[in-house]
This record gives sequence, C-alpha cells and structure tokens, in this order.
Amino acid sequence: MEIFDNITKTVKNDLTVTIEKGQPLSIAAACFSIYAYQVLKKQFDNIDELRFIFTSPAFVTEKAPKEKREFYIPRLNRERSLYGTEFEVKLRNELTQKAIARECADWIRKKVKFKSNTTPENMGGFLNIDTGNEQITYMPLSGFTTVDIGCERGNNSYNMVTKFSAPHSQEFVRLFESVWNDRTKLQDVTEEVIESITAAYNENSAEFLYFVALYNIFSEFLEDISEDVLPNEATGFKESKIWKLFQSGNQ
Repeated sequence: MEIFDNITKTVKNDLTVTIEKGQPLSIAAACFSIYAYQVLKKQFDNIDELRFIFTSPAFVTEKAPKEKREFYIPRLNRERSLYGTEFEVKLRNELTQKAIARECADWIRKKVKFKSNTTPENMGGFLNIDTGNEQITYMPLSGFTTVDIGCERGNNSYNMVTKFSAPHSQEFVRLFESVWNDRTKLQDVTEEVIESITAAYNENSAEFLYFVALYNIFSEFLEDISEDVLPNEATGFKESKIWKLFQSGNQ
C-alpha cells in the first residue's frame, strides 16, 4: 500500500511509471477531462483499452424528471468538464484546446468505451490497472481531471489517494466488472462523449456557439415554464432577442 498526498507525491507521476504498453485500464469517476488525458498522453496512447464509468449520470439520453431537476446543473458541469473543469481554466485558455480535443477524440474512437450510471445510487470512484503480473487500484478518485491526479491544486484542503496491490485490489477489479456488466445500472454513452469532444475542435460561428451555450443552459427548463412562473409580460422580456432565440430553437 502506498499513499499519495498529490502535492509532494502525485498520482500522475506514479501513473507515468506504472502504466505500461498494452495494459487495459478501468476508471470509475464523476467526470473526464481531456487535459488529464493530455498529461498522460504517452502512456494512454499505448494502453490496450480504457473502460470508463461516469459514477453520476452524464450524457445519458433520458431527461431528468421534473422533481429531480435540481440535479441537472451538476450533470451539465460533469459533461462540460470534458473541456476542462473550473480549476483547469488556465489550460482552457491556451490555444491548444482544439488540438488536444482532436487527439483525444481520435484516441477514444480507437481504445475507449464510456458508460454512465443511470440510477440515483451513489458510486465511488477508483482506477484499476492490470499489469499482467498484478492488479493495482488507486482510490478514491472523484474525477479524472488534472486536479484529481495531482497536477493542479483545485480547492481541496487535502487530496489523499491510496494505491493498493493484490489481494486488496482484486475486490475493486471484481466490483468494476460487476457494475460494468450490469445493464440495469449503466448506459453506453461513448458516441455522445465523442460528439461532445468533437464539437470542441469543429469550426463554428460565434453566433452558433452563443446559441448552443444558451440552449444548453436553459432548454431543460423551458418545457416546464408556465404562466404561473413567468415574469410579467409588461416587462417586455418576450420581445428580447434571447427569448426569441429560445422559442425558435425549441420548436
């Protein structure tokens, strides 16, 4: 057993020497960032495959029921973390995002399958590596981002991760296999992830990006709007450009 404080000893540095060519990886985490892929690109490009479970609903097709809408904004945040979390803003501001997104999307098409938790059940995060000779687990792993693997500090008071070898790691390997093969809990979202990352490097007009951003923020709530919850029309909000954009996009 080994403990990483992600300050003086980081998970990222350990993964660079632990991951070897041809190995399969399994990750369960709330979110996935292309920048975490970038810092481990050399190792990840050489693995055999990666199976990734979003431990909370992300990219799933069914919409949240009305009484559960309070969970929709966190879901949007998990999905948008593909392009970097709020703590990776420095990386997002670099002009390399399109190149990273393109490389990551190509890698995903070849080697990655994503599934998402579709249940209200909580799932813990961890990472498994099968070296052939032994099985290794890193846990807990809240998300797969540069913060979680120790490249960025984020807003954590502490970010301790423990590395287990067999026999303890074998329980996590069995756990991942059990959840991965449970169709009642997971939905395949690989194509949805690829489409979302692809959008990051496609050339789009500023107007299109503006509309998409607004639509993603508000579209889930538009269908629930009624006269009881709308502001007074006398304010003129229905004559605004934004309102008209929503109405045309929602038809």
